[in-house]
Amino acid sequence: MRSNYEKTKQVALSGLLFALAMALSFIEGSITFPGLLPGMKLGLANIVVMYALFFMGARQALVLDLLKALFVFLVSGATAGFLSLCGGLLSLLVMWGLYSLPHRPTWFILSVSGALAHNVGQLICAGFILGSALSLYYAPVMLVLGLVMGAVTAVTLRAILPALGRLGFNTENRQK
Repeated sequence: MRSNYEKTKQVALSGLLFALAMALSFIEGSITFPGLLPGMKLGLANIVVMYALFFMGARQALVLDLLKALFVFLVSGATAGFLSLCGGLLSLLVMWGLYSLPHRPTWFILSVSGALAHNVGQLICAGFILGSALSLYYAPVMLVLGLVMGAVTAVTLRAILPALGRLGFNTENRQK
């Protein structure tokens, strides 16, 4: 009986996280931020993927990443969906790899590394789509934005954890 309750709780939490990621992605795509070049987003939906990775496991984070890319595909088109998928998968792979190390880096390092990897994944994908290396001209700006937003993502997740704990969500790191 307890097992069914835990599974139901896990499914409900996954649905809530997916809805939150979609809402953050939609809001982010609807608002124009001064100073950002076309196609650049803040990456706030990645807070949800990081929570899933740290507190639910890599499989759940992967599912959310894939669903997030599907949502972007449906809302913004094939190119945006492909960019989201490439960036999200590389970001998740890097964060998971670092998180699995015996001496786990800080959340700040994990988040910044994930954000940088996300942007690198998108640049590689854009180069593939364009059929040239022109996308690399965007690299300096994308990497600086990755540093800044990786820091913001880490701080935001850390700040909301106490509230999530009070609501009954898991805020204990998963064992490797």
